[in-house]
Amino acid sequence: MGKRNFLIEGVSGTGKTSICDELQRRGYHAVHGDRELAFQGDPETGIPTDGLSHEHHIWDIDKVKALVANKDNELTFFCGGSRNFSKFIDLFDGVFVLDVDSNTLNQRLMLRPEDEWGSKPAERELALRLLQTKEDIPKNAMTINATKPLAEVVDEIIRQINGQKSH
Repeated sequence: MGKRNFLIEGVSGTGKTSICDELQRRGYHAVHGDRELAFQGDPETGIPTDGLSHEHHIWDIDKVKALVANKDNELTFFCGGSRNFSKFIDLFDGVFVLDVDSNTLNQRLMLRPEDEWGSKPAERELALRLLQTKEDIPKNAMTINATKPLAEVVDEIIRQINGQKSH
């Protein structure tokens, strides 16, 4: 939904939802991907699946394409994680990956409510492994240190965008 569109990714607990909330508070058009675009499905086919699993947390590609095609806003931020990002990542003008250290991630996940992903020990273990291996996040993205205060993290993302030329 923007003339320029940006993806903000990272493992669970790095701050994607908080960043999205702050961007919206500042008046930017920001989409909560995990709330507005996500469903459980096969990452290759997009066919919905039963049950909840990290591997099947994908975004609706047609919805992503429709939002990107709408040019009502100067900037649109898509915030959240998706296991099928490779199917639509080329639609974005830039990709940011939020990064934190293991201790920060573990502390954030331990504070989550019991019904939120990452609150269970096995989910925290998976998130920490993904943080270490970087296997589940886009490559060639701009890494943002998300251990800083929220306002500073958002300021850095905006600074990076203002330094880019549109393509």
